[in-house]
Amino acid sequence: MRVFCASIATETNTFSPLRTDFSDFAQSFYARPGEHPKTPTLCSAIFPALRARSDAGEIELVEGTATWAEPGGLVKRSTWVRLRDEVLDQLRAALPVQAVILGLHGAMIADGHDDCEGELIEAVRQIAGPAARIGVTFDPHSHLSERRVLNADVITVFKEFPHTDFVETGEACVDLTLRAALGQINPVLSIFDVRMMDVLPTSRAPMRGFVDKMTELEATGAVLSASAIHGFMAGDSPDLGAKIIIVTDNDKTKGDQIARELGHELFSFRGITRPEFLSPEAALTKAAQSQTGPVIIADVWDNPGGGVAGDSTIMLRKAMDMGLTSVALGTIWDPMAVRLCHAAGVGATLDLRFGGKTSAHAGMPIDARVKVRHIALDANQSFGTSIVPLGNCAVIRLGSIDVVLNSNRAQTFSPDLFSNLGIDPMTTKVLIVKSTNHFHGAFAHIAADILYAEVDGPYPHDPAKTHYKNLTRPIWPIVEMPFEEEVA
Repeated sequence: MRVFCASIATETNTFSPLRTDFSDFAQSFYARPGEHPKTPTLCSAIFPALRARSDAGEIELVEGTATWAEPGGLVKRSTWVRLRDEVLDQLRAALPVQAVILGLHGAMIADGHDDCEGELIEAVRQIAGPAARIGVTFDPHSHLSERRVLNADVITVFKEFPHTDFVETGEACVDLTLRAALGQINPVLSIFDVRMMDVLPTSRAPMRGFVDKMTELEATGAVLSASAIHGFMAGDSPDLGAKIIIVTDNDKTKGDQIARELGHELFSFRGITRPEFLSPEAALTKAAQSQTGPVIIADVWDNPGGGVAGDSTIMLRKAMDMGLTSVALGTIWDPMAVRLCHAAGVGATLDLRFGGKTSAHAGMPIDARVKVRHIALDANQSFGTSIVPLGNCAVIRLGSIDVVLNSNRAQTFSPDLFSNLGIDPMTTKVLIVKSTNHFHGAFAHIAADILYAEVDGPYPHDPAKTHYKNLTRPIWPIVEMPFEEEVA
């Protein structure tokens, strides 16, 4: 059986002041056919899973391009067309194939293309033909369009937020798609539109139990796959919002019923799933009063994983004004400041302006006399088995506060972001991280406490107040009871 795979992935914040072009993909991750590393990236776990099947002699694998850009603003039209056509040309050269498996994110929007993944899957179907089986993986922070559902046979989505199960999700997609291509199963998709947009961390109730329920449905054989799209509130898509995906073995009636039941249960969680969000002052005060450490404070809305720059200075300036000690912040994106620190060298003291460069809502740049504590070329951090590049980095000290400056935008995933750069997270009382919830899995076991700080900035974090141009159907919280409005 001949199988083709490829991966094009990014998450597009259409309200971000940033823009995304090919250089962002090249800087973050770009692997030509056959060049994918042994370790997976967040959206390319299908590659090592398929290689294992190929090594076992089960399939003949043809690899296409795999690429990922750190979440950012609207993708340049020519960049999307280049990557799309690159993969489609590779698929044409690989024909005939019995299966195509794609590792996608699901929230990519380009200038003039509001459903990049749907466009790609539809084109793959036209090229591969109606008999080929098409499997796709998505991040839950994505937009599920009818175009995608009509052209894919299998869709699996990371269940966990933080996305600790991205490898298992890729393996499940590979297994189901190959079984379908062999005629062992006949996968049928059932979709329920939850009509809700909220933050749904699975590391806490009630989402913890909801994920466990989906996993149990799969384990008992009631369904082939159960997934929940959470939606991505910073993407102006007509398909914005949560949706349930159930894959059954040729039993759509059963799948529709399960999808509907899960969808209404998920809708009942509206407004109660978010962790407690504190003001910057309250979060820093509570952390400073803790008798043990480290206390983790998440600056949730200056999260580069949501497509913003990650150069906000608001939390740092507040910590400085409060005179806090034993604090480390990771990270502030500022390539120019990194360059200046590298030129000065470790141990140097210099006047440095850093941060606050890309948005009027992310605080003013900080001007300070700093000491360069550490510099690194091509630094990285881990996210499970994946390696996340940080680019060239520098650690600067202001009083008793250490700040990690990076040249590749990236949210904080792991304590090794700090330890790889000479900061001991276990002896630092307060760690301020730029992340919404992906940090949780790796930090929870070392944290004395975890706090979430709500800092207004360039990320549109309230759908009820966000001016969406492409959203036409009613969803909560824009509409209090969207199902009733639809019937009316």
